[in-house]
Amino acid sequence: MKIFMHTTLRSFLVALAMSSAAFVATAPLQPAMAQARALPDFTDLVDQVGPSVVNIRTMEKVAVRSQQGGPGDEDMMEFFRRFGIPMPNVPGNPRQAPRQSKPQQEEDQPRGVGSGFILTADGYIMTNAHVVEGADEVLVTLTDKREFKAKIIGSDKKSDVAVVKIEATGLPAVKVGDVSRLRVGEWVMAIGSPFGLENTVTAGIVSAKQRETGAGDLPLIQTDVAINPGNSGGPLINMRGEVVGINSQIYSRSGGYMGISFAIPMDEATRVSDQLRSSGRVSRGRIGVTIEQVSKDVAESIGLGKAVGAVVRSVEAGSPAEKAGIEAGDIITRFEGKSIEKSSELPRAIGATKPGSKSTITVFRRGASKDLSITIAEAETDKPATKASAREDKPKASAAGQSIGLAVSELAEAQKKELKVKGGVKVDSAVEAAARAGLREGDIILALANTDVASVKEFEAALAKHDKTKPLPVLIRRGELAQFVIIKPAR
Repeated sequence: MKIFMHTTLRSFLVALAMSSAAFVATAPLQPAMAQARALPDFTDLVDQVGPSVVNIRTMEKVAVRSQQGGPGDEDMMEFFRRFGIPMPNVPGNPRQAPRQSKPQQEEDQPRGVGSGFILTADGYIMTNAHVVEGADEVLVTLTDKREFKAKIIGSDKKSDVAVVKIEATGLPAVKVGDVSRLRVGEWVMAIGSPFGLENTVTAGIVSAKQRETGAGDLPLIQTDVAINPGNSGGPLINMRGEVVGINSQIYSRSGGYMGISFAIPMDEATRVSDQLRSSGRVSRGRIGVTIEQVSKDVAESIGLGKAVGAVVRSVEAGSPAEKAGIEAGDIITRFEGKSIEKSSELPRAIGATKPGSKSTITVFRRGASKDLSITIAEAETDKPATKASAREDKPKASAAGQSIGLAVSELAEAQKKELKVKGGVKVDSAVEAAARAGLREGDIILALANTDVASVKEFEAALAKHDKTKPLPVLIRRGELAQFVIIKPAR
């Protein structure tokens, strides 16, 4: 009996060990198999959205002067014209004999290839502005091979959005998605005509949102979807079959795809396209200021804390900003109650505001916040900033500020009027700490340590009150622009 029990127990233990080993061996595979099953299938999306994507070809008229001559002259002229090479003048060449010129003519030549997608069933199509820019003729080809001549309804370079119209009905329009629901890491798909290859499908994920590239007026959606020349203007599609962006840019050192592409968010594109369809143009608001990002050093030294908002570097004469009381050196922290985290957010917020609207803008000035009422102007009607003329008055210099390497002098009333400033002192020389901070001769100091400076006496008083162990924020005017400079204490 004991032998039976021992054998049974041993068999049980062996079986248990084998089953445990099998579980351990197969367990890591289960998540991978589940993940493999979870990989997206884009076939239904292609069937759903594909018919809404169009190929766009543009043509331009080129002046051609045809000439009579020997056989093959037209082919030879076409070769040199296409590659921009002057016709050679070879002595003894029978083809270079004097020829009788015919009247100059125009012919259509291909200009470019892009993509687009159908917005409405009655023929409105969205694409990129750079796709149709400079085109004399726009040809739209649908997936069923029908081809139409399109009319350019409107084009906006700042957003790179354009709307064209074809005479057709019953077209398959796209469904526009909610960009705010788009998440980083989400699968997306693009359909377009890279290198003229119509209805090409590529896929990837959203790499980032609100990406600033410096190449446009809008924050973009960054993806790793393969985008190449010819994809421009095509849709970026989420897994619900909704268009969330217009493929517009790539980052490339070769001219081709290198793993990073950008799309215009559809909410911004829709706002622009609505205006283009209603009036053929886009109306934007502006207030007449030049701005830059707030640095961490500036924010800490003037008591702002976080590096948020936009530093006003200049205010245009007669602009809404000047009328509202905004000054160079102000930091705009809020617009219509919404925080301005980065300086690039301000022009977008103002641009999206209807001209003529009254708005509230919050500025941080000399250590305190202040709300100002401002009437938004239309961008196209504002005047450019005026330039200051050469200064002639040269008041006697003062040695104030030598402890930080500065020599300053008074500004004459004529200079203040010419520069459109209420006060300030002129830098006659900057050495040591001041020079290291970036100050230079000719700069106008408007404020020192959050204190306005209207004279050398006020400059000296503000400097005397400042704690020499702490960084000294200096608001200066250089040319037409204002900026903060931080003079750091000696160690």
